[in-house]
Amino acid sequence: MNKTLQKTSTVTILALICCGLWGSAFPFVKVSYEWFHIQGIPSQILFAGYRFFLSGVLTFIIGCLIEKRLLTIKRTSIPAVFGQGLLQTTIQYAFFYIGLAHTTGTKSSVIDASSSFISIIATHFWIKSERMTWTKTIGCTLGFLGVIVINLTPGSWENSFQFKGEGLLCITAIAYGLSTVTSKILTDREPPVAITAYQLLFGGGTLIVIGWLMKGSVGSFDTKGLILFAYLVFLSAAGFGIWTLLLKYNPVEKVAIFGFTIPVFGVALSALLLNEVLFSMRNLLSLLLVSAGILIVNRNQKEREKTGERLSRKEHPLGR
Repeated sequence: MNKTLQKTSTVTILALICCGLWGSAFPFVKVSYEWFHIQGIPSQILFAGYRFFLSGVLTFIIGCLIEKRLLTIKRTSIPAVFGQGLLQTTIQYAFFYIGLAHTTGTKSSVIDASSSFISIIATHFWIKSERMTWTKTIGCTLGFLGVIVINLTPGSWENSFQFKGEGLLCITAIAYGLSTVTSKILTDREPPVAITAYQLLFGGGTLIVIGWLMKGSVGSFDTKGLILFAYLVFLSAAGFGIWTLLLKYNPVEKVAIFGFTIPVFGVALSALLLNEVLFSMRNLLSLLLVSAGILIVNRNQKEREKTGERLSRKEHPLGR
């Protein structure tokens, strides 16, 4: 199982599924605001809290079924997992919704994508076995350029920098970038499914409290609304669960680089679901740049693995 999750093909498929799910959240969350009559930041935060807390409940139930026991974490891990929930869920999404309300969607998308850069840079300082290289830098740069290209629309880069807009989105990107690394570190102490369940429960619960204190409200749910909300709950549970599992068995950069595809999926799915233009030279160029960045980083990782195997065989000539 461990070796399967370390194969580049497996990582690629599962990471793209995660990013596709997260990318689909953009149009579906936009639709949900209309369906549930969600207006204003307090209500958006409350809605996010409900979504992530129930994602935690779903992950907890699945974890119990998989483990065939009550899913628990060590007492000594509670502060770290609670902190992970605050960083990865509460801070990221509370600041994201506030920042998004005070800037353009284009700026939000580009700033949010910089979290992949932050993950790889933070890994250089926190995990000794994963150092920054020129190859990783080139790959990340190409991926980031792809995100910028797909957001090159007239008027989208106007207005000056505002802390309550772009500033909070920068904090969001930093929070998510760092949380990717801390999640990797936590997987050495707790199972990925337990980390995902409890961080979503802690982070989502905190968002609910914040939303209540800010007097947010969410409208009534009808049948189609329940189906949509159930999908949003599922995508968060599945996305975070698979992502954390991949981080346990792979270097951070091998997984984090796929984060650049989230805006690409977001644009593509928005086009399909909201009847926007899908096929254009800009979208194609963006996809090519992001794909090139992913290929370069993963090729660099393959070369490192082969070098490690050769060194291992020299040290242990009779073993494989």
